[in-house]
Amino acid sequence: MLPSDFPRWQNVYRTFRRWSEQGKFEQMHDRLRALWRERVKRNDEPTAAVLDSQSTRSSPQGGDTGFDAGKKVKGRKRHLVVDTLGLLLAVSVTAASVQDRDGASPVVSKMVAKYSTIKTLFVDSAYAGKCAQLISHCHNIRAQVVRHPANRNVGRWVNDKQADLFTVEADAQGFVVQPKRWVVEHSHAWIERSRRLIMHHDRLSQIAETWVWLAGARLLLCRLTTEFL
Repeated sequence: MLPSDFPRWQNVYRTFRRWSEQGKFEQMHDRLRALWRERVKRNDEPTAAVLDSQSTRSSPQGGDTGFDAGKKVKGRKRHLVVDTLGLLLAVSVTAASVQDRDGASPVVSKMVAKYSTIKTLFVDSAYAGKCAQLISHCHNIRAQVVRHPANRNVGRWVNDKQADLFTVEADAQGFVVQPKRWVVEHSHAWIERSRRLIMHHDRLSQIAETWVWLAGARLLLCRLTTEFL
């Protein structure tokens, strides 16, 4: 489905694969991210990051797929690490059957290899326990677990005379904005606005990761070329 003035699709795909293996799309995104952080008066190198995953359906094209029993989704899982602005720092794609705690190590390792300045990593309760301890021990990063107020592991006041334990109250639908973690939820939503990423169409996980970098780069290009912010 390429435009008529493009070369044969085999040639285009081979070039895309070669650039993907060379990391050119990731490098393009990182340069754009640095420009945006400079525009919003942030340091080029982030010191805090947020980790989360999202399970997405896959097409019959093939590739490494699985079933996420928690989300009831058959397909693949995107593991994202973003900065506090919601911009990509590291991406990993696995089968949806891979648990969050098992998929955390590869994507965190990618992040650490690129950004040695990160000192704090915000995660949800799926990464609590040994996973958070392993991240802190292996990478010298403080893994801070942000739990939902309804989580049983969160402390509660003994009687009703004391003030509300949580500073953020739920809205009429019961939604509660989670400190720091809402940023990565936005990132997942931004990525899925690209029709190419609503579901996984590629056999290779590396190509699926490349499309995520391209979606993030396109978002940054739109921001950087907007006259009024």
